[in-house]
Amino acid sequence: MPVYRAALIGCSRMGAFIDNEVVGYSAVHLPYSHAAGYAACPRTEIVACADLREDVMAKFGEAYGVPKEHHYTDYKKLIEKERPDIVSVATQPEHRAEIVIFAANNGVKAIYAEKALSASLKEADDMAAALDRECVIFNMGTNRRWDNGYDRMKEIIESGDLGALQSFIIYANGTLFNTASHNFDLMLRMNNDEPVDWVQANLHGKDEDLFDGNILKTDPSGEGIIQFRNGVKGYALLTRRGSNFEAICEKGTITARNNGQTWELYKSAPMDDSGRHMGLFQEPLPDIERRSSTLTLVEDLVHALDTGEPTRGGIKVAQANMELIFGFIESHRRGGAKVKLPVEDRTLTLKRQRVGGNTPKYEA
Repeated sequence: MPVYRAALIGCSRMGAFIDNEVVGYSAVHLPYSHAAGYAACPRTEIVACADLREDVMAKFGEAYGVPKEHHYTDYKKLIEKERPDIVSVATQPEHRAEIVIFAANNGVKAIYAEKALSASLKEADDMAAALDRECVIFNMGTNRRWDNGYDRMKEIIESGDLGALQSFIIYANGTLFNTASHNFDLMLRMNNDEPVDWVQANLHGKDEDLFDGNILKTDPSGEGIIQFRNGVKGYALLTRRGSNFEAICEKGTITARNNGQTWELYKSAPMDDSGRHMGLFQEPLPDIERRSSTLTLVEDLVHALDTGEPTRGGIKVAQANMELIFGFIESHRRGGAKVKLPVEDRTLTLKRQRVGGNTPKYEA
């Protein structure tokens, strides 16, 4: 079986060193960063890296065995000279579209890009067009899609034991690009990536602090309602309950608490002999041996490269995620009105004054 050559563009936190920040946090199962995932997969090897900061690349090279002659401050030179099979794009969304499109147009076979997909819907459209035209395999780093704990949640929903899925609740939606991109993707997956009909939402903050014409100046927090075409309704809330997610079905519920560290299953049952009064009663859930979602994502790319089969994610799923983000923003701009998807205005663009630049944590 071939070993695929991987290159990393963006060598900072999620690209290479975030594992050092989450040691002892049981909700995250290592390896977690892009580079650590490739290093753990016997079917991939890291051959090159690109970053604007040579000191960061030096630390990356030490950590992952990439010699200095394979470090690049120009990602285009990396792709043209190294000809990697897989490219990871672990930059901020403002820079991601240009890199992904160049990689797709210059022979890269598979791309693993961080979330959110891009800074605008126009960029997302252009990325999808390039990836489709060049038949490039794609996954976006919304890790819960590859987390086997949430696989169990999906299996329980699909078993029919709780009846049909009726609604899905996110209890802490957070900022739209950084956090809600994860949450929206989980909701989409639990509902089999069904199309969304409309959204209705509001953002936190004053409009003058959020917008400058068609520029979005910051990554805003938002909450709202998502209406799927199959009748399922999603609720994205901003509460203090942390990363809790609840699937409500006809005859019970399943809840992931504390970012998937604990799980609760409740089934509907009679509360008295008459059977007229129903309540929810907790049922035991078997333990599951958790594994790295990043490693599973990388293995998904490898499987697609081997077989030509689609990945669990893909560019269409990533585009649907962006529609939800910008649908929430558009609903707020229309005073909380319902917004049909896809969003008509594709030009609103996230452009923050300061993006990235933080020093990674090089040691655990």
